[in-house]
Amino acid sequence: MSAASVSPPGDRARAMVGLAVTPEAAFRVFTEQMDLWWRRGQRFRIAPGDRGLVAMEPGVGGRVFESWHDAGGVERVHEIGRVQVWEPPRRLVFSWRAINFAPDETTEVEVLFARTESGHTQVSVEHRGWASLRPDHPVRHGQEVPGFIRTMGMWWGDQLTALRRRGTAPPG
Repeated sequence: MSAASVSPPGDRARAMVGLAVTPEAAFRVFTEQMDLWWRRGQRFRIAPGDRGLVAMEPGVGGRVFESWHDAGGVERVHEIGRVQVWEPPRRLVFSWRAINFAPDETTEVEVLFARTESGHTQVSVEHRGWASLRPDHPVRHGQEVPGFIRTMGMWWGDQLTALRRRGTAPPG
């Protein structure tokens, strides 16, 4: 993805998908309609049921977050990360923090939107920085490093499948 230095084993999970839209449209769907394509359920969201909203604020410094109201009606917000690179329609990078990360723990997600020969878009995600987390970190759910990286690649694959469905649906 980027011209980053060689990373340690088990540092990067990758997934990609093709969308039958232009890179401009794919970038807009990814960033502006995140709640519509981001999968629901305990595996993908913090909020119970369908109460949560996943969103991204545009531009460098914008938040990537999930918000919901708890059973008492109090609004809760989990900041997943912050936009670090905003280069529509080709590149997006944001920091990533799972709910069980310590305040100083973070990973990074890079998303590339590349025009194919057909004029459509290949969307590639690389989620990196996992090697900085200890092997017994709760986010790994007891998995060894290779299995965890495979799981994260499949997790992003599930998300990108949902993005493809949304990205090829009629607007609205």
